[in-house]
Amino acid sequence: MTESAGRDGAPVRLQKILAQAGVASRRASEELIARGRVEVDGKKVREMGVKVDPATAVIRVDGTRIVLDDTLVYLALNKPRGYHTTMSDEKGRPCVGDLVADRVDAGQRLFHVGRLDAETEGLLLVTNDGELAHRLMHPSYEVSKTYMATVTGVVGKGVNKQLRAGVTLEDGPAKVDQFSILDVHDGRSLVKVVLHEGRKHIVRRLLAEVGHPVEALVRTRFGAIALGDQRAGTFRKLGRKEVSDLYEAVGL
Repeated sequence: MTESAGRDGAPVRLQKILAQAGVASRRASEELIARGRVEVDGKKVREMGVKVDPATAVIRVDGTRIVLDDTLVYLALNKPRGYHTTMSDEKGRPCVGDLVADRVDAGQRLFHVGRLDAETEGLLLVTNDGELAHRLMHPSYEVSKTYMATVTGVVGKGVNKQLRAGVTLEDGPAKVDQFSILDVHDGRSLVKVVLHEGRKHIVRRLLAEVGHPVEALVRTRFGAIALGDQRAGTFRKLGRKEVSDLYEAVGL
């Protein structure tokens, strides 16, 4: 049961739920409701005193979904190069679990959303929201990921068309959603790759297949979540709008 729920799981006044979720004070929450800025299960609510079940209701304020369960954790981690995407490593190698150890030690059962190989750095989502994580990783929801790759050689313009049309790998065809060349210097190219594929080493394999092996790879975006200037090895809590955007991307 969430903090917002009644002692017996009974429905709770909407303004009380909003206040306990940290949206606004109870009085300010009443004003939000009166102005038609609050939706419950897809319908605007303007009346005071409406009660809902916080365990099942989908509540949005100005279109942003409000997560009512205060035990849920949503983190954006900048995984450094050389770290393995596991919460613990039996060989004692550096891993993601080391970077969030304080939260795990405090009793939070966290897991990573998808994987980055040890030599790839950048954005990795960490949460304890199992349903959201499952959907974000499921290919049917087509949540895009953006990578910056430094590759060997001068990438020709034809590579864009080739990758967007698709190439055949050992485990089947694959293609990118977007591809662009950002810079060319000293026989290397910096390229941007956007795709929703989730197969192992997919970016490295695609670029190697078209003749440009990856020398360095960074994931800079996962859906609506951007890495920005976050330092390697650090994590931050996702904002309410960011969490809402992830929910929306997978139909929750």
